[in-house]
Amino acid sequence: MTAGAELRGDELIARRQLPVAPERVWAAFTSPASIAAFWGGSHATVPAGSVTVDLRPGGEFALDTRAPNGATRRLRFVYVRVTAPHELVFDEPVTGLRTTVTVLPAGDGTELTVHQRRLPPELRTAQAAGGLASILDALAAHLRHQPTPARRTP
Repeated sequence: MTAGAELRGDELIARRQLPVAPERVWAAFTSPASIAAFWGGSHATVPAGSVTVDLRPGGEFALDTRAPNGATRRLRFVYVRVTAPHELVFDEPVTGLRTTVTVLPAGDGTELTVHQRRLPPELRTAQAAGGLASILDALAAHLRHQPTPARRTP
């Protein structure tokens, strides 16, 4: 299954079913190494050393994206709400873009929703929707290649 993304005015909503536990999806969205592995989707790479995560309301989440032509752009977000392991809300302070990541159990896996609000005009495009969907698909591929943590027994 691949991600689907829907553009509605100044909102973009992407969804993806993942065959892993919500805790693994949460860990991927909050670990610098995992973020670097999937955040660029099919349209950019993220140098591992560029990712910083201060996982608390008011903390910053930042990374560099590198386009195929070599152009690098720094992305910076500020966490508004952190409700482990089900919801992350963060704002991009320059444009006011708000992103809500919702991680919910669904059957034997997880339903992941990324809802972006207050999209600036340059991101209200089919290309932006495809880019967000490709990030979720890259996340799925990343999770497929990560070993499942062993369960501890008391």
